[in-house]
Amino acid sequence: MPTSAPPSNRFERRRAETRGALVRAARQILAETGDTGASIQAIAERADVGFGSFYNHFDSKAELFEAAVVDALEEFGQNFDGRLAGIDDRAELVAAGFRLSARMADSHPELMQVLRRRGLGYIHSDNGLARRALRDLQVGIASGRFTTLDPTVALSALGGALLSLVELRFARPEVDGDEASTNLAEMVLRMLGLPADDAHEVARRPLPELA
Repeated sequence: MPTSAPPSNRFERRRAETRGALVRAARQILAETGDTGASIQAIAERADVGFGSFYNHFDSKAELFEAAVVDALEEFGQNFDGRLAGIDDRAELVAAGFRLSARMADSHPELMQVLRRRGLGYIHSDNGLARRALRDLQVGIASGRFTTLDPTVALSALGGALLSLVELRFARPEVDGDEASTNLAEMVLRMLGLPADDAHEVARRPLPELA
C-alpha cells in the first residue's frame, strides 16, 4: 500500500492500523467480486476490527470503497515512480507503463483487479497513474515528442487502452502479455504522433524490473 509519514504516537499508530485494515478489506472485496454491497459487519470481520471502529474512520461504505480505490490507484502509480525514475523520454515512459501494467496482472493481481473493476471512473483522477500520465503527456506535447493537441483527450485514449489491456490479461490469460502490451504500446505511440520506426523501437526498449 502507499506509504505516508508514520504516526507520531501509539494512539495514532493504532488508529492508522485500524483504518489500513479496513481499506485492505475493502480492496480485497473489490478485487474478488467488485461488489460493494457487503455489510459493514462483514467488512469489519474481514479486517479483524470491531464493528464500532468503522465509524471512527468512515461515514459510509461508499467512502470506504472510494478510499480503497484511491489507495490502489496510488500504489499503482508509486510502483512506477521508482522503476521509471531514470527515464527522461516521455514516449518511453508511456510504453513502459503499458508493458509493466501487463506484468503486474501476475505480480500484483489484487491491485490490478481493482483497476480492472473500478478504473474507468478514475481515468481523469488526481490520483495514481492518471496524474502521472497527464504530466508526461503535457511534457511530451510541449517538447514536440508528441504531436497530439489535447493532453486530456490523449489521456482518455491512453486510459481506455490500458484498461482494455488489463481486461485482456485476466479474460484471456493464455495470450502472451508481454507481446500484447508491447504491440499495444507501439500503437499508442503512433497515435501520439511518433513515426512508425521510432514507435517500434521505443516500445521494445529494455524494461526495468518490477519491485
